[in-house]
Amino acid sequence: MSNTPQISVICPVYQAENYIRRCIDSVLNQHHTDFELILVDDGSTDQSGAICDEYAEKDSRVRVIHQPNGGVCSARNRGIDEAKGEYSIHVDPDDWVEPDFLSALCEKAVSEGADVVFSDYYLQYHDRQFLQKQQPTALSHEVVVDDLLHRLHGSCWNKLLRRSIYTEHNIRFPEGLTIWEDLYFNVLVCSHEVKVAYVDRALYHYDFSSNTNSLVRRGNRKTLESQCWVVAHLADVVKDPSQLDELKIMTKERAFFTEGTTANEVVELYREVNPLYLSRRDFKRMQWVSLALTLWAPKLFPLAKFLMLCDRCKMAILRRLAEMLGRA
Repeated sequence: MSNTPQISVICPVYQAENYIRRCIDSVLNQHHTDFELILVDDGSTDQSGAICDEYAEKDSRVRVIHQPNGGVCSARNRGIDEAKGEYSIHVDPDDWVEPDFLSALCEKAVSEGADVVFSDYYLQYHDRQFLQKQQPTALSHEVVVDDLLHRLHGSCWNKLLRRSIYTEHNIRFPEGLTIWEDLYFNVLVCSHEVKVAYVDRALYHYDFSSNTNSLVRRGNRKTLESQCWVVAHLADVVKDPSQLDELKIMTKERAFFTEGTTANEVVELYREVNPLYLSRRDFKRMQWVSLALTLWAPKLFPLAKFLMLCDRCKMAILRRLAEMLGRA
Protein backbone atom coordinates (compact mmCIF):
# COMPACT_ATOMS: atom_id res chain seq x y z
CA MET A 1 0.00 0.00 0.00
CA SER A 2 1.27 3.50 -0.84
CA ASN A 3 1.55 6.25 1.77
CA THR A 4 -1.51 7.91 0.20
CA PRO A 5 -4.01 5.15 -0.60
CA GLN A 6 -6.75 5.85 -3.11
CA ILE A 7 -9.52 4.84 -0.72
CA SER A 8 -9.91 4.95 3.06
CA VAL A 9 -12.37 2.42 4.44
CA ILE A 10 -13.54 3.47 7.91
CA CYS A 11 -15.09 0.95 10.30
CA PRO A 12 -16.30 1.90 13.81
CA VAL A 13 -16.02 -1.14 16.05
CA TYR A 14 -17.85 -1.74 19.32
CA GLN A 15 -18.58 -5.11 20.98
CA ALA A 16 -18.32 -6.84 17.60
CA GLU A 17 -16.23 -9.92 18.40
CA ASN A 18 -18.86 -12.29 16.97
CA TYR A 19 -18.84 -10.88 13.45
CA ILE A 20 -15.94 -8.44 12.95
CA ARG A 21 -13.75 -11.08 11.25
CA ARG A 22 -16.34 -11.57 8.49
CA CYS A 23 -16.37 -7.83 7.83
CA ILE A 24 -12.58 -7.38 7.84
CA ASP A 25 -11.98 -10.45 5.67
CA SER A 26 -14.43 -9.20 3.05
CA VAL A 27 -12.66 -5.82 2.89
CA LEU A 28 -9.18 -7.32 2.68
CA ASN A 29 -10.37 -9.64 -0.10
CA GLN A 30 -11.02 -6.72 -2.48
CA HIS A 31 -10.01 -6.79 -6.14
CA HIS A 32 -8.98 -3.15 -5.69
CA THR A 33 -5.88 -3.19 -3.48
CA ASP A 34 -4.97 0.50 -3.13
CA PHE A 35 -6.82 1.20 0.08
CA GLU A 36 -6.41 1.46 3.83
CA LEU A 37 -8.78 -0.03 6.38
CA ILE A 38 -9.13 2.10 9.51
CA LEU A 39 -10.64 0.19 12.43
CA VAL A 40 -11.72 2.50 15.25
CA ASP A 41 -12.19 0.44 18.42
CA ASP A 42 -14.64 2.56 20.38
CA GLY A 43 -13.86 1.29 23.87
CA SER A 44 -14.96 -2.31 23.34
CA THR A 45 -14.82 -4.51 26.44
CA ASP A 46 -14.94 -7.80 24.51
CA GLN A 47 -12.23 -9.17 22.19
CA SER A 48 -13.00 -6.78 19.33
CA GLY A 49 -9.91 -4.63 19.92
CA ALA A 50 -7.59 -7.62 20.12
CA ILE A 51 -9.03 -9.05 16.90
CA CYS A 52 -8.43 -5.73 15.13
CA ASP A 53 -4.82 -5.65 16.39
CA GLU A 54 -4.33 -9.19 15.12
CA TYR A 55 -5.27 -8.14 11.58
CA ALA A 56 -3.08 -5.01 11.74
CA GLU A 57 -0.07 -7.16 12.60
CA LYS A 58 -0.63 -9.33 9.51
CA ASP A 59 -1.65 -6.71 6.90
CA SER A 60 -0.05 -3.28 6.49
CA ARG A 61 -3.26 -1.91 4.96
CA VAL A 62 -4.99 -2.18 8.34
CA ARG A 63 -4.68 0.58 10.93
CA VAL A 64 -6.25 0.29 14.38
CA ILE A 65 -7.19 3.17 16.65
CA HIS A 66 -8.26 2.51 20.22
CA GLN A 67 -10.28 5.21 21.97
CA PRO A 68 -12.57 5.51 25.00
CA ASN A 69 -16.21 4.82 24.18
CA GLY A 70 -17.71 7.90 22.56
CA GLY A 71 -20.39 6.44 20.31
CA VAL A 72 -20.52 5.66 16.61
CA CYS A 73 -20.34 9.31 15.51
CA SER A 74 -17.22 9.91 17.55
CA ALA A 75 -15.62 6.77 16.06
CA ARG A 76 -16.52 7.79 12.50
CA ASN A 77 -15.18 11.30 13.00
CA ARG A 78 -11.93 9.87 14.37
CA GLY A 79 -11.67 7.69 11.27
CA ILE A 80 -12.23 10.71 9.04
CA ASP A 81 -9.49 12.62 10.88
CA GLU A 82 -7.05 9.73 10.37
CA ALA A 83 -7.98 8.96 6.73
CA LYS A 84 -5.44 9.59 3.96
CA GLY A 85 -7.28 8.39 0.85
CA GLU A 86 -8.61 10.47 -2.01
CA TYR A 87 -11.97 8.79 -1.41
CA SER A 88 -13.55 7.33 1.71
CA ILE A 89 -16.38 5.01 2.61
CA HIS A 90 -17.75 3.67 5.89
CA VAL A 91 -18.61 0.06 6.70
CA ASP A 92 -20.26 -1.40 9.79
CA PRO A 93 -18.60 -4.31 11.64
CA ASP A 94 -21.64 -6.62 11.45
CA ASP A 95 -21.90 -6.35 7.65
CA TRP A 96 -19.76 -7.48 4.72
CA VAL A 97 -18.99 -6.43 1.15
CA GLU A 98 -18.65 -7.93 -2.33
CA PRO A 99 -15.09 -8.47 -3.68
CA ASP A 100 -15.54 -5.64 -6.21
CA PHE A 101 -17.11 -3.26 -3.69
CA LEU A 102 -14.24 -0.76 -3.90
CA SER A 103 -13.30 -1.25 -7.56
CA ALA A 104 -16.84 -0.70 -8.87
CA LEU A 105 -17.38 2.45 -6.79
CA CYS A 106 -13.93 3.89 -7.42
CA GLU A 107 -14.03 3.27 -11.20
CA LYS A 108 -17.35 5.08 -11.39
CA ALA A 109 -16.06 8.01 -9.31
CA VAL A 110 -12.94 8.40 -11.49
CA SER A 111 -14.65 7.91 -14.86
CA GLU A 112 -17.40 10.44 -14.11
CA GLY A 113 -15.47 12.81 -11.86
CA ALA A 114 -18.07 12.22 -9.15
CA ASP A 115 -17.91 13.46 -5.58
CA VAL A 116 -20.43 10.90 -4.30
CA VAL A 117 -21.21 7.47 -5.74
CA PHE A 118 -24.34 5.56 -4.69
CA SER A 119 -24.90 1.81 -5.13
CA ASP A 120 -27.56 -0.78 -4.34
CA TYR A 121 -27.27 -3.15 -1.38
CA TYR A 122 -28.55 -6.44 -0.04
CA LEU A 123 -30.65 -6.60 3.10
CA GLN A 124 -29.68 -9.81 4.92
CA TYR A 125 -32.12 -11.38 7.36
CA HIS A 126 -30.74 -14.69 8.61
CA ASP A 127 -30.51 -16.90 5.49
CA ARG A 128 -32.66 -14.62 3.33
CA GLN A 129 -31.35 -11.88 1.06
CA PHE A 130 -33.33 -8.98 -0.41
CA LEU A 131 -32.06 -6.63 -3.12
CA GLN A 132 -32.58 -2.96 -2.25
CA LYS A 133 -32.40 -0.63 -5.24
CA GLN A 134 -30.90 2.78 -4.46
CA GLN A 135 -30.96 4.61 -7.78
CA PRO A 136 -31.70 8.31 -7.32
CA THR A 137 -34.59 9.74 -9.32
CA ALA A 138 -32.06 12.06 -10.96
CA LEU A 139 -28.39 12.75 -10.28
CA SER A 140 -28.72 16.45 -9.45
CA HIS A 141 -27.79 17.08 -5.84
CA GLU A 142 -31.13 18.79 -5.07
CA VAL A 143 -33.12 15.76 -6.24
CA VAL A 144 -30.86 13.41 -4.30
CA VAL A 145 -31.55 15.35 -1.09
CA ASP A 146 -35.28 14.85 -1.61
CA ASP A 147 -34.75 11.16 -2.41
CA LEU A 148 -32.75 10.68 0.79
CA LEU A 149 -35.62 12.18 2.79
CA HIS A 150 -38.27 10.02 1.14
CA ARG A 151 -37.08 6.82 -0.54
CA LEU A 152 -33.34 6.13 -0.34
CA HIS A 153 -31.50 4.60 2.62
CA GLY A 154 -29.56 7.28 4.47
CA SER A 155 -26.60 5.03 5.31
CA CYS A 156 -22.96 5.82 4.54
CA TRP A 157 -21.90 2.27 3.64
CA ASN A 158 -23.27 2.31 0.08
CA LYS A 159 -21.85 5.74 -0.78
CA LEU A 160 -18.26 6.46 -1.78
CA LEU A 161 -17.30 10.05 -1.00
CA ARG A 162 -14.47 12.27 -2.20
CA ARG A 163 -12.66 12.91 1.09
CA SER A 164 -12.07 16.61 0.42
CA ILE A 165 -15.83 17.13 0.82
CA TYR A 166 -15.40 16.77 4.60
CA THR A 167 -13.05 19.73 4.86
CA GLU A 168 -14.42 21.90 2.02
CA HIS A 169 -17.83 22.06 3.67
CA ASN A 170 -16.82 21.34 7.29
CA ILE A 171 -19.11 18.30 7.51
CA ARG A 172 -18.91 16.04 10.56
CA PHE A 173 -21.08 13.42 12.18
CA PRO A 174 -23.07 14.98 15.05
CA GLU A 175 -21.74 13.25 18.15
CA GLY A 176 -24.21 11.88 20.66
CA LEU A 177 -26.82 10.67 18.18
CA THR A 178 -27.86 7.01 18.18
CA ILE A 179 -29.86 7.01 14.94
CA TRP A 180 -30.13 8.94 11.65
CA GLU A 181 -26.63 10.38 12.05
CA ASP A 182 -25.74 8.98 8.62
CA LEU A 183 -28.92 10.35 7.03
CA TYR A 184 -28.18 13.79 8.47
CA PHE A 185 -24.58 13.57 7.23
CA ASN A 186 -25.55 12.56 3.68
CA VAL A 187 -28.25 15.22 3.38
CA LEU A 188 -25.67 17.82 4.42
CA VAL A 189 -23.23 16.49 1.80
CA CYS A 190 -25.81 16.52 -1.01
CA SER A 191 -27.16 19.93 -0.04
CA HIS A 192 -23.96 21.30 -1.59
CA GLU A 193 -23.22 21.32 -5.32
CA VAL A 194 -21.65 17.87 -5.43
CA LYS A 195 -21.56 15.64 -8.50
CA VAL A 196 -23.44 12.39 -7.92
CA ALA A 197 -23.05 9.06 -9.74
CA TYR A 198 -24.73 5.66 -9.36
CA VAL A 199 -23.55 2.05 -9.73
CA ASP A 200 -26.42 -0.23 -10.73
CA ARG A 201 -25.30 -3.17 -8.57
CA ALA A 202 -25.59 -4.37 -5.00
CA LEU A 203 -22.13 -4.30 -3.45
CA TYR A 204 -22.87 -4.23 0.29
CA HIS A 205 -24.57 -6.73 2.59
CA TYR A 206 -26.51 -5.05 5.41
CA ASP A 207 -27.03 -7.74 8.02
CA PHE A 208 -30.18 -6.87 9.91
CA SER A 209 -30.09 -10.05 11.99
CA SER A 210 -26.57 -9.99 13.51
CA ASN A 211 -26.37 -7.09 15.95
CA THR A 212 -29.38 -7.61 18.18
CA ASN A 213 -27.96 -5.16 20.76
CA SER A 214 -28.28 -2.20 18.40
CA LEU A 215 -29.84 0.88 20.00
CA VAL A 216 -31.47 1.62 16.65
CA ARG A 217 -33.46 -1.59 16.82
CA ARG A 218 -34.35 -1.50 20.51
CA GLY A 219 -35.57 2.07 20.55
CA ASN A 220 -35.64 4.20 23.69
CA ARG A 221 -35.93 7.82 24.78
CA LYS A 222 -32.41 8.56 23.51
CA THR A 223 -33.35 7.22 20.07
CA LEU A 224 -36.45 9.42 20.00
CA GLU A 225 -34.43 12.46 21.03
CA SER A 226 -31.90 11.74 18.28
CA GLN A 227 -34.62 11.65 15.63
CA CYS A 228 -36.09 14.91 16.91
CA TRP A 229 -32.63 16.50 16.78
CA VAL A 230 -32.16 15.50 13.15
CA VAL A 231 -35.59 16.82 12.13
CA ALA A 232 -34.91 20.14 13.88
CA HIS A 233 -31.47 20.64 12.35
CA LEU A 234 -32.45 19.58 8.84
CA ALA A 235 -35.10 22.30 8.91
CA ASP A 236 -32.22 24.72 8.31
CA VAL A 237 -30.99 22.68 5.33
CA VAL A 238 -34.04 21.80 3.22
CA LYS A 239 -35.69 24.32 0.90
CA ASP A 240 -39.26 23.17 1.52
CA PRO A 241 -40.39 22.30 5.10
CA SER A 242 -42.76 19.64 3.71
CA GLN A 243 -39.69 17.62 2.67
CA LEU A 244 -39.40 16.65 6.33
CA ASP A 245 -42.96 15.31 6.65
CA GLU A 246 -41.90 11.67 6.27
CA LEU A 247 -39.20 12.03 8.93
CA LYS A 248 -41.74 13.67 11.25
CA ILE A 249 -44.17 10.78 10.75
CA MET A 250 -41.42 8.23 11.44
CA THR A 251 -40.49 10.15 14.58
CA LYS A 252 -44.12 10.24 15.70
CA GLU A 253 -44.25 6.45 15.26
CA ARG A 254 -41.05 6.15 17.30
CA ALA A 255 -42.65 8.23 20.06
CA PHE A 256 -45.64 5.87 20.11
CA PHE A 257 -43.34 2.89 20.69
CA THR A 258 -41.02 4.58 23.18
CA GLU A 259 -41.53 3.48 26.77
CA GLY A 260 -42.80 6.24 29.02
CA THR A 261 -44.31 8.53 26.39
CA THR A 262 -47.84 9.79 27.00
CA ALA A 263 -50.76 10.06 24.61
CA ASN A 264 -50.43 13.85 24.69
CA GLU A 265 -46.75 13.69 23.71
CA VAL A 266 -47.54 11.45 20.75
CA VAL A 267 -50.45 13.59 19.55
CA GLU A 268 -48.69 16.94 19.95
CA LEU A 269 -45.35 15.91 18.41
CA TYR A 270 -45.38 17.45 14.92
CA ARG A 271 -49.14 17.90 15.13
CA GLU A 272 -49.10 19.36 11.60
CA VAL A 273 -48.56 15.88 10.08
CA ASN A 274 -51.46 14.21 11.94
CA PRO A 275 -53.95 14.75 9.07
CA LEU A 276 -51.40 13.39 6.56
CA TYR A 277 -50.87 10.27 8.67
CA LEU A 278 -54.58 9.62 9.15
CA SER A 279 -55.30 10.11 5.44
CA ARG A 280 -53.22 7.07 4.55
CA ARG A 281 -55.80 4.61 5.95
CA ASP A 282 -53.34 1.73 6.01
CA PHE A 283 -55.66 -0.65 7.88
CA LYS A 284 -53.55 -3.72 7.02
CA ARG A 285 -50.72 -2.38 9.15
CA MET A 286 -51.23 -2.70 12.90
CA GLN A 287 -48.60 -0.01 13.50
CA TRP A 288 -50.77 2.44 11.54
CA VAL A 289 -54.00 1.28 13.21
CA SER A 290 -52.55 1.68 16.71
CA LEU A 291 -51.13 5.15 16.18
CA ALA A 292 -54.19 6.30 14.22
CA LEU A 293 -56.39 5.12 17.09
CA THR A 294 -54.33 7.30 19.45
CA LEU A 295 -54.59 10.34 17.16
CA TRP A 296 -58.34 9.89 16.75
CA ALA A 297 -59.03 9.30 20.45
CA PRO A 298 -56.09 9.88 22.85
CA LYS A 299 -58.03 8.23 25.70
CA LEU A 300 -57.65 4.93 23.81
CA PHE A 301 -53.85 5.15 23.99
CA PRO A 302 -53.53 2.20 26.46
CA LEU A 303 -55.69 0.01 24.19
CA ALA A 304 -53.66 1.04 21.15
CA LYS A 305 -50.41 0.09 22.93
CA PHE A 306 -51.91 -3.27 23.93
CA LEU A 307 -52.96 -4.02 20.33
CA MET A 308 -49.49 -3.18 19.10
CA LEU A 309 -47.89 -5.39 21.75
CA CYS A 310 -50.10 -8.31 20.73
CA ASP A 311 -49.16 -7.82 17.09
CA ARG A 312 -45.46 -7.72 17.90
CA CYS A 313 -45.75 -10.93 19.92
CA LYS A 314 -47.52 -12.60 17.01
CA MET A 315 -44.84 -11.49 14.56
CA ALA A 316 -42.06 -12.64 16.89
CA ILE A 317 -43.65 -16.09 17.17
CA LEU A 318 -44.05 -16.33 13.38
CA ARG A 319 -40.41 -15.31 12.82
CA ARG A 320 -39.25 -17.90 15.35
CA LEU A 321 -41.30 -20.62 13.69
CA ALA A 322 -39.92 -19.66 10.29
CA GLU A 323 -36.35 -19.87 11.63
CA MET A 324 -37.03 -23.30 13.18
CA LEU A 325 -38.60 -24.61 9.95
CA GLY A 326 -35.69 -23.21 7.95
CA ARG A 327 -33.20 -25.17 10.04
CA ALA A 328 -35.26 -28.37 9.98
